[in-house]
Amino acid sequence: MSKIIKKSLLLLIFAVVICCVFYPLALLAVGQVFFPFQANGSIVNGPDGKPVGSLLIAQPFTKDEYFQPRPSAASYDGTASSSSALAASNYALRDRVARTLGPIVRYADGPKAGQLIASDIENWFQHDSYQGSPHIVGQWASLHTSGAQAWVNTDSLHGAYVTDWEKIHPDIVSQFIKNNPNTPQPAPSDLAVTFFQSFSNDNPGKFPSVMNDTGSDGKSVKVIKAVNTGSDIQSIFFDMWRLDHATAALQDIPGDMVTTSGSGLDPHITLQNAEYQLDRVAAKWASDLKRDTIIVRREIEEIVQKDASAPLAGLAGEKIVNVLEVNLALHNRYGTPQ
Repeated sequence: MSKIIKKSLLLLIFAVVICCVFYPLALLAVGQVFFPFQANGSIVNGPDGKPVGSLLIAQPFTKDEYFQPRPSAASYDGTASSSSALAASNYALRDRVARTLGPIVRYADGPKAGQLIASDIENWFQHDSYQGSPHIVGQWASLHTSGAQAWVNTDSLHGAYVTDWEKIHPDIVSQFIKNNPNTPQPAPSDLAVTFFQSFSNDNPGKFPSVMNDTGSDGKSVKVIKAVNTGSDIQSIFFDMWRLDHATAALQDIPGDMVTTSGSGLDPHITLQNAEYQLDRVAAKWASDLKRDTIIVRREIEEIVQKDASAPLAGLAGEKIVNVLEVNLALHNRYGTPQ
């Protein structure tokens, strides 16, 4: 019996030493000697020599001079990899996709072929009529209750704005409480739909958006103003505009421009996606550099094509582009965006 126990202990110690000491050390040595870049996280440096990110993890780029990655359900947080897990029938998915489409979709044919629809969404919005009825913003809140509540909750400035509205509309709040006796002390999000209906009546054809303003001390501050143009209107009201313009022919959008990956951290976009963004990126760089747009576009397209590659050395899948890598190439060539 003691011999069996002794042999078992020796085997356990041997396995632990091999699996927990020698094997990890061997992998570490091989990685650091033969694949140091990949083994250390594929970290790349900017022009100043400081790390700017990993080629394996997506990060947000918002400036028009840069290519933008796929949407991320994980908010590009490397410690919180996740997908949205939203079904195709889920309103939240439709709403997120619609908000992405509004500022980027173009007409497919007709006299406006190739032009963005964004300005037409704004013009339609300013007429303050949806499906033949007035007060677009109020209708939006009634039809999209969760979207209206999300607007209140996603920014403390929004919540404070609704709270200030409560103070100057006590009669409307009292009526809400009377109609909803189970909510005697409504939170700002509870009043979201009522707030937007009231706002729409007072500000036809306008929406409350966060804007930069100058404070009394001369510093820039964020305030909410009633506006009838801007990205909020282009994105939030695209879906309603589309229902009012069902026959308008629009260009197809690459799927990965509006869908998240399984991890929410995919660092690549398809070549088709990059080419769709090319006009915006080239136009902005040309404006910054005061150069001919056609020439700049050709230069950027060369950068994109050089970076594009298909998985398994081209044996599988379509060509993809690493967003961080191509944006670094743009930064190295053209400098810092204005």
